[in-house]
Amino acid sequence: MAVAPLVSHGSDETAADRPLIELVDVCKSYRKGKIRINVLSNLDLTIERGRFISLLGPSGSGKSTLLNLLGGLDTADSGVVRVAGDDLTQLSEEQRTTWRSRNVGFVFQQYHLIPVLSAAENVEMPLRLFRMGRRERRRRVALALDLVGLADRAAHRPGQLSSGQEQRVAIARAFITDPKLILADEPTGDLDAENAEQITELLGVLSREIGKTIVMVTHDPRAAACASRELHLDKGVLTTPRGTRRPLGKVR
Repeated sequence: MAVAPLVSHGSDETAADRPLIELVDVCKSYRKGKIRINVLSNLDLTIERGRFISLLGPSGSGKSTLLNLLGGLDTADSGVVRVAGDDLTQLSEEQRTTWRSRNVGFVFQQYHLIPVLSAAENVEMPLRLFRMGRRERRRRVALALDLVGLADRAAHRPGQLSSGQEQRVAIARAFITDPKLILADEPTGDLDAENAEQITELLGVLSREIGKTIVMVTHDPRAAACASRELHLDKGVLTTPRGTRRPLGKVR
């Protein structure tokens, strides 16, 4: 399965041989009253373009914090967070918002579809941020729905779809703008085993055959095993799947 870029954002600042994600000595903490809680400490991580990475770990291990840093939803206390060629620590909140709309697609455990809109209209929503004619938007929406196997459900509203189909619509919406990075936060958390397997396989197809870089947070070892590489995060430290601590090196 192959697809041309759905949206062109001009010249790509990141050459094909450069990592998409580079984190260097990243620290992040939060205050709870007078207590400072360290979540990520001196974290280094490199992820090559086109990889499908699963991130596991217990609650409170820093998984969501790491995802928020990669998506520009939060900022590090110190260190470098470089994604798609930009150091997010150097961008203002307004600049991060613009950067996020052009570079990142999000998939959540809750699908966040608009109930009164059809599947096609939900997928189309992010395209309205760009200057694009109605005919081109419709063409791209049809292509995206076809890629997730829902070409025949375009006119259906979320209430007429199964949970697995709703998540497929959410995934189509996430990549409709041709983002460089897709961040998936527990995308199979509300699905049964069969639908969970189909969703993780779909994410694998987007990575293997379309070249999307995907970082997926999950508690499900079966979902994690579908990724090209598993990373375990525990108290801000990455470990191998077997539990051996190691430096956060390049993910190939």
